[in-house]
Amino acid sequence: MNKVTATPIRINPAPIATLRIAVESSQRGGVPSNGRLTAADGRVGSLAMVRHDPYVALARSAIAAYVSEGRRISPPPDLPPELVCLRGGAFVSIKKRGALRGCIGTYEPSKENLAEEVIANAIRAATQDPRFPPVRTEELPELEVAVDVLSPVEPCTAADLDPKRYGVIVESGWRRGLLLPDLPTVDTVEEQLRIARMKAGLPPDEPCQLWRFTVERHTE
Repeated sequence: MNKVTATPIRINPAPIATLRIAVESSQRGGVPSNGRLTAADGRVGSLAMVRHDPYVALARSAIAAYVSEGRRISPPPDLPPELVCLRGGAFVSIKKRGALRGCIGTYEPSKENLAEEVIANAIRAATQDPRFPPVRTEELPELEVAVDVLSPVEPCTAADLDPKRYGVIVESGWRRGLLLPDLPTVDTVEEQLRIARMKAGLPPDEPCQLWRFTVERHTE
């Protein structure tokens, strides 16, 4: 697989994606880009981030500070070790009254640790998703936030896929399409590949490389 630059990716409201990805997964997976959890320099503290999942709490804090004050937060000292010691791609999705309000992420690590990845993508999801106006301060109490952490990708064949467990990347030359796992309207490998090919702009009969991955989802 050609090296892929980790750039912000916006997420479509439909359960499809290219390097525009729909996040609707509940699968558990690993983290970072080389197939292993990787250490990064950073301070490790005890968990003291309210009652919420710490990934979601961090994303919420980043969104609130940026939307209400124009301020980018730094990772707080009491994060769990994996957020400050590991690297990985992550997506932040925002919903309002059950409808998508913004979603942007990276599928390979682009920051020094997961905490910085979540902070950056939370701000982008709230303010840079081109399908929506930036989130306003008065909307903050109505928002639902989720954070997805992606595993490394691995080459596979269609026989290795399971749309409820694995996401898929299809690649042919510079064209690439991605679909996350466990989407409510995608029940077969055939449908998963059809959508991923469509997002990549690939015809049904064009040969392509397949890659699979899992997703770890953090919700409130």
